[in-house]
Amino acid sequence: MSADQVLQAFYSDAPSLFLGAAIVAVGLVAASFSAIRRKPDALLIYFALFAFIYGARMWMKSSLIGLTMQDSFFYPRLRAATDFLIPIPAFLFLNAAGLLHRQAKFGGYVLGVGLCLLAVATLAVGPRNLFYQINSVLIITALLALVVRAPRGSANLDFAVVRRGLLIFVAFAIWENVRGIVLPRWPNVEPIGFVVFLAALGYVAARQTLQRNELLNEIQNELEVARRIQLSILPDRFPSSANFHVAARYVPMTAVAGDFYDFIVADDHHAGLLIADVSGHGVPAALIASMVKIAATAQRPQAGDPARLLAEMNSVLRGNTQEQFVTAAYVHLDSQSRTLRYSAAGHPPMLLLRNGEVLEIVENGLILAAFDFATYTNADHRLEPGDRFLLYTDGVIEAANTHGVFFGGDALSALLRQTAELTPSAASDQILSSVRQWSASQDDDLTVLICDYMSRNVG
Repeated sequence: MSADQVLQAFYSDAPSLFLGAAIVAVGLVAASFSAIRRKPDALLIYFALFAFIYGARMWMKSSLIGLTMQDSFFYPRLRAATDFLIPIPAFLFLNAAGLLHRQAKFGGYVLGVGLCLLAVATLAVGPRNLFYQINSVLIITALLALVVRAPRGSANLDFAVVRRGLLIFVAFAIWENVRGIVLPRWPNVEPIGFVVFLAALGYVAARQTLQRNELLNEIQNELEVARRIQLSILPDRFPSSANFHVAARYVPMTAVAGDFYDFIVADDHHAGLLIADVSGHGVPAALIASMVKIAATAQRPQAGDPARLLAEMNSVLRGNTQEQFVTAAYVHLDSQSRTLRYSAAGHPPMLLLRNGEVLEIVENGLILAAFDFATYTNADHRLEPGDRFLLYTDGVIEAANTHGVFFGGDALSALLRQTAELTPSAASDQILSSVRQWSASQDDDLTVLICDYMSRNVG
């Protein structure tokens, strides 16, 4: 291979080399856009793959690359196999864009399998005329079916753009086949048709990507409104009280969530603290949490009887939660009688910190909204000055680290002891901070509610 041969090959191949590089660059740009999105876009990925393979094939078919690889045994097989792979990402693109009806999808998968088999056979035994003949039959049949069979009953702009681009590409491809027979010295113009087709696909990819971004922005705006609405149903803070200091912290897994807490009663002598956790996540759970708020508020007359309050809430929610269920715990504290009454519905136990020791308060009935025959009972205990109570949802103790180990109840009890000298607000922050540091990722909503009984006024 002489320098003159290389130079002559370069001048001869310069247009196709430049166009191939430009097509590859378009594919790389599309791939980059897909990579920087928070969620990969199938349209951009298939578009990028289609452009990259076609552009790479233009380089592989050039005389210049052929001269540098003339002694290679495998290169001719790879170059021939690439011819069969090009239509596959194009079909995947059209499928992802929703431009293929059911029969076309099935035919596309058959086409893809056939082309893959041809590519594998070419790599194994080398190029064969028979392989190209089979490929031509498959591609011509697919192109004719795609051009002729447009979606019926609606004006599909994307399909119309793709079909016109495809018609132009088919015209150039047919001309190239004719030119090879009757006008072999004329330049190859098929890539021009491909660029037009690629531009049509690029338009569809860009248009659908923009539409999805607009839809995503609308959804995010609506979720932000939903988040603000949901936060508005949670009490801002516990009113100033002579006997009770209360702090609550709520960290949803997504913009809206299913955890809920409320202060059913809140004055100098009484505190009625409710915490609930709706199964599932996101908008459905948040909607049901709003229903829990309504059901709980309606039971204020039963605030002094946790078991009856939960039973009435269960009656209200039963049959109205679309098969989702609710766990809940409610404690009523009375500084005048120095008593606490506690009941729960399938919820983790309340923790009581007293004199440096952590006790579990357990009195569980069945979950809410699932069984009409569920019953609940109260656990009655004596209040003592300095008592600290911790209510929480299961996302706290079920937070898992990178090894899949849960944070667990023992660690939570230890944290409750360690934060005994902190205010309820600071202790709540410390507990949630420790849980989030432990967990590899937040897989559930996190809610904690801490109450201190100060006993400044015994009534």
